[in-house]
Amino acid sequence: MCGGFSCSRNTLIGLNIFYIFVSLLLIGVATTAKTSNLLTNLPIVGGIVACGVFLLFIAIVGLYGAFKHNQVTLFVYMVVLFTIFVIQFSVACACLAANPEDEMSAAEQAFNGSASLAVDVEKLFNCCGFDSVPANFTTICSTIPCAQGEKPSCDPCKPSIEDKIDGAFNASGGLGLFFAFTEFVGICLAIRFRNLKDPRANPGDFL
Repeated sequence: MCGGFSCSRNTLIGLNIFYIFVSLLLIGVATTAKTSNLLTNLPIVGGIVACGVFLLFIAIVGLYGAFKHNQVTLFVYMVVLFTIFVIQFSVACACLAANPEDEMSAAEQAFNGSASLAVDVEKLFNCCGFDSVPANFTTICSTIPCAQGEKPSCDPCKPSIEDKIDGAFNASGGLGLFFAFTEFVGICLAIRFRNLKDPRANPGDFL
């Protein structure tokens, strides 16, 4: 890790610019998915947008602290980033450690707890019901292609999504660990940069 003032400052600025791009990507993807009806579950869309906005805010705070070498701003940035790091690292480890039974249990709870999410899944995988097909599936899943036609026949959604759920958990855990690592780097950079003296400042100034 670079030890000079300019190097630490530029690295911290670059890291927060990266966070800004990621936050804008999150907001853009969620908005696009909603407007194109790829994702109709409002809590999920809202959660993704909220994460993007929060990350954007933290990145702006970090940029301001890096540009101004402001002690208070850098301290707030460090505390918030450390909190995010702990939460994200814990969630990422939980995702990677989850066994298939736990994953499917969580998926079933989400499926049964949100009608709009269930419809999204059924349309995407052309299935009806989670673990078993309801007896009146032609009525319940009337908008699903498999429940239409002269001889409607649907399969439950669980077999279709099992591998994808496992892959999603592993991908989420791996991605979470990656971002947790970048946050840890950001914390270390902020701590070091905060304790460095600006060479352009007056020798008598307290930093």
